Amino acid sequence: MQIQPPNNTTPYASERTRKMQRTASAALYVVLVLVALYTARTFIPAVVWASVIAIALWPAFSWLERRPVFRRHHNLLAVSLTVAIGLLFVVPFFIVAAQTVQEAHDMLHWFHEVLRTGIPVPAFIEHLPMGAQSVARWWQANLATPLESSPAVKGLHSSTVVAMTRHFGGRVAHALVIFGFMLMTLFFIFLAGSRLGEQLLAGSRRAFGADGAAIVRRMAESVRSTVVGLVVVGLGEGALLGIAYAITGVPHASLLGMLTAVAAMLPFCAPLVFLGAALWLLAQGSMIAAACVAAFGMIVVFVAEHFVRPVLIGGSARLPFLLVLFGILGGAETFGLIGLFIGPALMTILVVLWTDYVVDQS
Repeated sequence: MQIQPPNNTTPYASERTRKMQRTASAALYVVLVLVALYTARTFIPAVVWASVIAIALWPAFSWLERRPVFRRHHNLLAVSLTVAIGLLFVVPFFIVAAQTVQEAHDMLHWFHEVLRTGIPVPAFIEHLPMGAQSVARWWQANLATPLESSPAVKGLHSSTVVAMTRHFGGRVAHALVIFGFMLMTLFFIFLAGSRLGEQLLAGSRRAFGADGAAIVRRMAESVRSTVVGLVVVGLGEGALLGIAYAITGVPHASLLGMLTAVAAMLPFCAPLVFLGAALWLLAQGSMIAAACVAAFGMIVVFVAEHFVRPVLIGGSARLPFLLVLFGILGGAETFGLIGLFIGPALMTILVVLWTDYVVDQS
C-alpha cells in the first residue's frame, strides 16, 4: 500500500501561506523602515522642522502654485520660498551679530573694569519689599569686590571657559548643519508641490482608512494653527513691547523687542525680558518708566496668552485651552523646541479618538 504525501495545495493551505507571506512582508517592511530611520537619525530634526514649516505655509504655497507665472516655472516658486525662509532666519541673526560687534569694545572695557573693581550694589536693591539686606550682603560679598578674587567666579578657570566655549561652538556648528539640511529638505518638499500632499493623504487612506486620513488632516491643521498662534502672537508681543522700550528710553529697543518676540513664542517667557528691562529702568532711577513697561507688558502678555493665542490654536484645531497648554508645555519638555508644534497635534489625536469613541458608543 503506497502512502500519498499530504496535499498542500488545498485552499486552506494556500490562504495560510498567503497570510504567512503577508506577515513576513510586513515584518520586513518594519525592519527596513526602522533601519532607514536609524541611519538618518541625525537629520530627522531637519526633516521635522521642514515639515512643520511646509505645513504652516501650505495654504499660501498652494495659492502661489496656481498662479500662472509659477504654474509654468514651478522651480522658481520652490527656490523663492526657500530663499525667503532662509533670509527670515538669517537676517535677524546678522542684525544681532552686527549690533554685538558694535558694542564689543564697550562690553570688553566694562568687563575688564568689573574684573578690577567689581559691580557696585544697585540702588533699587535697598527698596526691595523683602530680602533687601540679604541680597545686598550677598552682592557685596560676591560681586561688589574685584571679580578676579570673587567667590562667585572663582570656579570659572580658563580650562572651564575653554570647555564651555568648545561645547557652545559644537552646538552652534551642529545647529547650522541642521539648518542647512532643513532648507534643502524644504526645497524638495516645495519642488514636489501638491503631488506630495496628495500622495501622503492617499497613503494614509490606504494604510489606515478614511479615519486615518482624517486624523492626518486634523494633525496638519493643528500644526498650522499652532505655528500661527506661537509665531504671529510672539511677533505681535515683540513689536508692541519694542515700541514701549523705545518710548521709555531702554537702550537697543529694536534688539530687545526682537528678543522679546522670540521669548514670547514660548509660553510665559516674555515676562523674563520686559521685567528685566523694567529692572534696568528702575536701577537708572526711572521708577515711572519702569512701572509703565512692567504694567504694559503684563497687559499685553495677559491678553495674548489668555485670549488671542488659545483662540488661534484651539479654535482651528478645536482643542480646549487646557489641552493646548498641556500640548505646548509637554511637547517642549519631551521633544524640545520642535515639541511646541508637535504637542498640540498629539492632543488633537486624543480629542479625535475620544470624539469617535463617544459617537460610536452612542
